[in-house]
Amino acid sequence: MDKFDEIKNNWFNVLKKVYNAARKNQRDPNSIKIVAVSKSHPSEIIALALKAGLTVFGENYAQELRDKHQYLTETGIQTPEWHFIGHLQSNKVKYIAPFVSMIQSVDSLNLAEEISRQAEKNNRKIDILLQVNTSGEYSKFGCDPEATLALYDGVCKIKNLNLLGLMTIGTFSDDEKLIRSEFRLLRELRDNINKLKGINLTHLSMGMSHDYEIAIEEGATIVRIGTAIFGERIYT
Repeated sequence: MDKFDEIKNNWFNVLKKVYNAARKNQRDPNSIKIVAVSKSHPSEIIALALKAGLTVFGENYAQELRDKHQYLTETGIQTPEWHFIGHLQSNKVKYIAPFVSMIQSVDSLNLAEEISRQAEKNNRKIDILLQVNTSGEYSKFGCDPEATLALYDGVCKIKNLNLLGLMTIGTFSDDEKLIRSEFRLLRELRDNINKLKGINLTHLSMGMSHDYEIAIEEGATIVRIGTAIFGERIYT
């Protein structure tokens, strides 16, 4: 099986599992956005994935995302909806601000303010999510759960941003109870903000290749899937 057929078959299997998980929980499958995590895969693989029907891609490194976007643009390939899902340094925002659809990993006021500045330079408003560290792991980025409301209060006052919800990276574990508790915490944080502020943050970005079905059961509206679509990553 060549790479195109592999991606196409994997994509079909992911779509089927997302559909079944959604229907099992009385949810509309169309309410769940699948972000294909393409970090470290070459631009040519993204071109194959686009041909296979994928439309939304997630990247972790700003310069890598910029280069892939440039490659697709210069080769005349329809560029996808790009989501930035990794830790973002303020000095790297400029590389992706002209075209990125959503930045899911906003975890500080300083970063939000820089995204706003770069959005203004490009005459744009950029969709964002607040990243929350629901696992308590020091190796993961994101604000503390207890600080989420304060971060929301600061970020919602910043112009040129559309704050749409929350994101988390769950513990990589076979302990379903642990994973479920972290996803549930993110949902409860969002619901609490909505109740206290009288607003309607809709998105919960949570769940990856090993746990996205659990995430859907817990209310995920965005799942970030890499290995289950592309196979193991190629690191250079």
